[in-house]
Amino acid sequence: MHQSTPSSTTDDNRRLRDSPPWLPPAEGVSGQPRNRRTRPTPPRPAPGAQGPAQAGGLPPTHTALICIALPGLAVSTEQGQLAGRGLEGFYRAGRRLLARCQVRVAGREPLPVQALMAGADSARFVGTLRASPAAGPDPDVVVERIRHAEGTERITLHNSARHPLRLPLEVALGTDLAELSAIASGSPGPEIPASVHDSGLRWATPTGSSAVTADPPPADALASAGLLRWEFELPPGGTASVELRVRPDGAGPLRAVGRAATSPVAPARAAGDDPRAGALLRTSVEDLQALLLRDPAHPSDTYLAAGAPWRCGLAPAEALAAARMTLPLGTRLATGTLRTLARTQLRGPGPRAGMIPGPRRDAGAHLPPGCTGTEATLLFPVLLAEARRWGLPDQETRELLPAAEHCLTWLRTTVGDHTYLCDPQPGGPARSETQAHAHRAALLGADLLDAYDRPGGAALRHWAGELRKAFRTDFWADDRGGGRPAAARTPDGRTLTHLGSAVVHLLDTGLLGAGRPAAGLLDKVQTEQLARLLGGPAMDSGWGLRGLGAKETGHNPFGHRAGAVRVHETALAVAGLAAAGYEKEAGGLLRGLLAAAEHFGHRLPEMFAGEQRTDGGVPLPHPAACRPAATAAASGVLLLTTLAGIRPDAPAGTVTLRPVHSAPLGELGLTGLRVAGAPFSVRVSRLGLAMVEEAADGLQLGV
Repeated sequence: MHQSTPSSTTDDNRRLRDSPPWLPPAEGVSGQPRNRRTRPTPPRPAPGAQGPAQAGGLPPTHTALICIALPGLAVSTEQGQLAGRGLEGFYRAGRRLLARCQVRVAGREPLPVQALMAGADSARFVGTLRASPAAGPDPDVVVERIRHAEGTERITLHNSARHPLRLPLEVALGTDLAELSAIASGSPGPEIPASVHDSGLRWATPTGSSAVTADPPPADALASAGLLRWEFELPPGGTASVELRVRPDGAGPLRAVGRAATSPVAPARAAGDDPRAGALLRTSVEDLQALLLRDPAHPSDTYLAAGAPWRCGLAPAEALAAARMTLPLGTRLATGTLRTLARTQLRGPGPRAGMIPGPRRDAGAHLPPGCTGTEATLLFPVLLAEARRWGLPDQETRELLPAAEHCLTWLRTTVGDHTYLCDPQPGGPARSETQAHAHRAALLGADLLDAYDRPGGAALRHWAGELRKAFRTDFWADDRGGGRPAAARTPDGRTLTHLGSAVVHLLDTGLLGAGRPAAGLLDKVQTEQLARLLGGPAMDSGWGLRGLGAKETGHNPFGHRAGAVRVHETALAVAGLAAAGYEKEAGGLLRGLLAAAEHFGHRLPEMFAGEQRTDGGVPLPHPAACRPAATAAASGVLLLTTLAGIRPDAPAGTVTLRPVHSAPLGELGLTGLRVAGAPFSVRVSRLGLAMVEEAADGLQLGV
């Protein structure tokens, strides 16, 4: 939850993050993490918390209602009451300010009847009770609670009886002021004694403090019991409300980045034959805005946190990938992300000079962990090059160009006289997806260098050509089914041929000028075979793309890199297949993921179980996946803009449309996008024809 930036030391390559992504990273060296299978000890219940602690240590998130407006967070169960169990509570910047908030009316807890997300940052809970002895079976009091991530809760009592009611209201409060990392590891600590403060209660330790104030002030406040009391006289049909404000002691109201009038994420909308498209894009945009953070030292620069609740800080590779997928919403997020990460770039001398540091990521059962810093370093020039095509101003591009050059220099220096880029360096395997990232960075980086008369473009293109030629032989495993791309080549020359979703990066070639996609590592025949594999039942679960094929050794439908559906990679597969002309396979994956999104309230998690879809079935959530997650929310943007095939070239003043002609969602209109710094709207007909309805002055439709 901490808003930390990557370390500028070599420790970044000695941390294991996605093992799995919600756990505190473990130390490791040379790709061999220590305690990879360790799980946190079970959490101890805090005094006053009701019920047992969650078995297994890690609190589940799949049933939680997570309100987010970073750095604020509110996590609730469907019961509405905050009982201090698991993750429940109000947070700010990774500290739990309030763990318990239990409401009693007339001495009883309301019966929960509904819990709904009212937006990315708020939830609504409704409960009922019978206050009149002769009321019969019908409830005569409705209790509504509106909870906001910014740290407020409004409790409203409605009298539905035909006579006046005297309703005592009690709110029991408590907290442990625990850090989120301690809660994740099962050691949040005991509740802290409260003291009466202003119109509420206060808690303090040597490391932090929080306070709850109430409006109107309570009639009575009992610090020993953590209790606030009111008594209301309500006429028939009358209401009474209490607002609680949770703050770090002495702090003012939360100012969430996403709520600012200058949010870098454009409020795009979708409408058409399939109403799920509009709901998905609306929720995706809301979640992206809720996940925005500012660089503390440079408040004008914003970036996306990786996801809630476990990864509410900067993860370089995910931040760059999400900013790239959201370029149709404007280039300001890309600018802030690139500037923030450029300040973390490692300086020379040394073999790591030019690298964007990042922790290690578990790669599943078949490969050792890889370094996300490698991926981030290769994504940096790609994002800058594509942001320029979408309309990043020339001056901002020039300012970021030196950092991109350092990334490209690191690539060429690290590869040296070899053909492939290993990961991690030195001595790691040559992974298929790493070669795809490197090849794309070389081609788009060369294009960027040429545009600003910088040297190095020709050498990058030459190396990319050699890589492409070798890859098509060395990384293709022939078999009776038509062959498949290899997952990796080990340092001793062995080829690992397990089929996983990481191969989708081979289809993500990047955008060059005049709306042209860059060349890919696979030839046409190999691309066709890969499309067939991705559209087959071993990889396509019916809800999305499995992280590891169902027939592969070690497949686990809940394995975060061993069989679970990873939303980001499914979206990349849809975009890559559509761009390559394999619309049937792209449409199947798109419809499956859209159906899954509907079951998740259109707020896609970072991953969910790769169980096969059945008639009447529903996708199974992963109990600890981040939701919302930056790459999952950004995937909603990529999926829908892929259908329109928007390929801008702002420096040339053109935009090319390559829509999906099969129109898998029927007619679709996208409004509020941004191209060349101006609003952009496009409509795709049921016949798969695209038409620009709004664009910047002077922007021409390319061929």
